[in-house]
Amino acid sequence: MTLSREAIVEQLKEIAGPQQVITDEAELKRSSHDRFRKYADIHGVYTMPIPAAVVKLQHTQQVSEVLAFMNRHQINGVPRTGASATEGGLETAAPNSVVLDGSGMNKVIKIDIENMQVTAQCGVTLEVLENQLRAQGYTTGHSPQSKPLAQMGGLVATRSIGQFSTLYGAIEDMVVGLEAVFPNGDITRIKNVPRRAAGPDIRHVIIGNEGALCYITEVTVKMFKYQPENNRFYGYLLDSMKTGFAILREVMVDGYRPSIARLYDPEDANQHFSHFSKDKCVLIFMAEGTRGISEATGNGIEAIVAQHRECQPVDSKLIQSWFENLNWGPEKVQAERDFIMRTGNMGFTTEVSGDWSTINAIYENVLKRIRNEFPHAQDITMLGGHSSHSYINGTNMYFVYDYNVVDCRPEEEMAKYHVPLNGMIVEETLKLGGSMVHHHGIGKHRVQWAKQEHGSAWPILQALKTAFDPKGIMNKGTIFPQE
Repeated sequence: MTLSREAIVEQLKEIAGPQQVITDEAELKRSSHDRFRKYADIHGVYTMPIPAAVVKLQHTQQVSEVLAFMNRHQINGVPRTGASATEGGLETAAPNSVVLDGSGMNKVIKIDIENMQVTAQCGVTLEVLENQLRAQGYTTGHSPQSKPLAQMGGLVATRSIGQFSTLYGAIEDMVVGLEAVFPNGDITRIKNVPRRAAGPDIRHVIIGNEGALCYITEVTVKMFKYQPENNRFYGYLLDSMKTGFAILREVMVDGYRPSIARLYDPEDANQHFSHFSKDKCVLIFMAEGTRGISEATGNGIEAIVAQHRECQPVDSKLIQSWFENLNWGPEKVQAERDFIMRTGNMGFTTEVSGDWSTINAIYENVLKRIRNEFPHAQDITMLGGHSSHSYINGTNMYFVYDYNVVDCRPEEEMAKYHVPLNGMIVEETLKLGGSMVHHHGIGKHRVQWAKQEHGSAWPILQALKTAFDPKGIMNKGTIFPQE
């Protein structure tokens, strides 16, 4: 880097305007991390390098000018939209970084009903977009728990997935076209077409780049008909995760596509369904679509489950009630912060994936290792998980762990608890050939396993960094390990 902190700020003000460059100390501290360090944040402790500024970006040309300036002077940039990330991807790992905030680029550009696609700027909040579409009888089909907070650029950048993915797919299945800006200032647009065979699918250079290759400014995603009147809910109690995984597999292999297909182990089930879970596993489905499709899907699920005598049905209204309270808005985030401050009890997740032949072993091995090897196991208050996204060849496992923070300062909590627990889950998954991350992105706290995750394919990914960000100014330490 060739400029001082003060010079960086002055140059940014010239490019973006003084009102768009934030240098308030409290805001800079909050912008130095994401929810991976929420315990320290709640206690007002900040250990990452404090950024030089947060730039409130207004349009694509401005993004281009800011990135070109930063590239010339080798200034680290951290792209951000809704700031709901959980894996450290928004941490400012280098001194005098600049946080590139696109939340003000929040126009829904076009709802194209004829072609069943919608185009939006990167800072459009998903819930805002969904509400506009649903008012006209449509939906994106994308509904992550963070829907009230997350914005379109970040959702695409992290390869996010929604709670209805078994029917609609993940964000990469929905994206039609994109606009993005690369570090040298070049603006790239990938046109909106239903499919093409003109070489490798270049959308995937951008989708999932986590701000480590480019800045996403605009996205076009598919739309679907919204028909909630046809939703059908199903719930069951059963004794074993192994049986539950087998049922999920049968549903997928037989070609049914419920929008929700979830399996909770007893520990995790008791967190969500204590009023009926009875210390058993809980299996949940929702069927949706046209009336005929919804009924056929529901009937198929019931027939499959009926072959497993240990499954006990529960009142569908209980599942519908759970469904209506899935998402986390600002009020739930604040309630969690208040609870942590009051009790010192933390809750985190690590999501992985595996094929049908290994997913139960991944689940069992992880729990066994944590219980036997984690040196502070006595502080764990809940250890379990659920599967929430299934495919014809496998499923994901969402490990959930709560613990009481005991005898350590806020800045020590990660090293004592979160990082080693996260690491054990990643390591056990990789041993059995699964993926260490299913949908939250690598961020900065799984990056040490990135080469192991990709194996002999790692040079392909590394070549993208070399080609598109040769000066290494994009989100240092995310996806690509720092030297």
